[in-house]
Amino acid sequence: MLAVNYSSVRNNFKEYCDRAVYDVEPIIITRKNEENVVMLSLDVYNNMLENLFIRSNDNNYQHILKGIKQLEAGQVVTSSLDEMEKLMHEQ
Repeated sequence: MLAVNYSSVRNNFKEYCDRAVYDVEPIIITRKNEENVVMLSLDVYNNMLENLFIRSNDNNYQHILKGIKQLEAGQVVTSSLDEMEKLMHEQ
């Protein structure tokens, strides 16, 4: 995470936008009176919103964590896409 003052961002706006997008680097823009802001790429912002949404429902989040633990323990059976589509149509 990079912290830069407002004047530096204003004078080098494209450079900081590129760093946020291509280096996936959050930029803290410091301002007077601690009225700071953060510059993020749209991809990072959207990912953050998606994670907030997923974590906002504890049942869904616990289900995801259970799946991760099963995957790490090798308790997951993998199938081809064709096999999964057949299973979906059987239900």
